[in-house]
Amino acid sequence: MITTIIVTVILGAIIGALARLVLPGKQNISTVVTVILGILGALIGSWVWTGLLNKSDTGGIDWIALIIGVIVAAALIVGYGAVTDKKQVR
Repeated sequence: MITTIIVTVILGAIIGALARLVLPGKQNISTVVTVILGILGALIGSWVWTGLLNKSDTGGIDWIALIIGVIVAAALIVGYGAVTDKKQVR
C-alpha cells in the first residue's frame, strides 16, 4: 500500500513535469500543485486508456496511457491557471 502511494506520487511528479514542459511559457503554480495535477492526469489517462478503450493487455510500460496522462495533466494545469486566474508568463 505504501509502495503504491510512493510510486503514484513519483509518477505524478514526472507526468506533471512533462505536462509543464509541453506547455508554452512559464506556469505560475507550485510544485505541490504540479504533482497533484500530474497524479490526477495519470489516473485519468490510465482510466481512459484501460477503462474506456479496454486496452489493458500491455507487457511493460504503457506508453499510450502515459502520453494520455501527460495530455490530461497539461489540460488540468491550463484549467487550474484559468480557474485561479494565474496566467502563463511568456
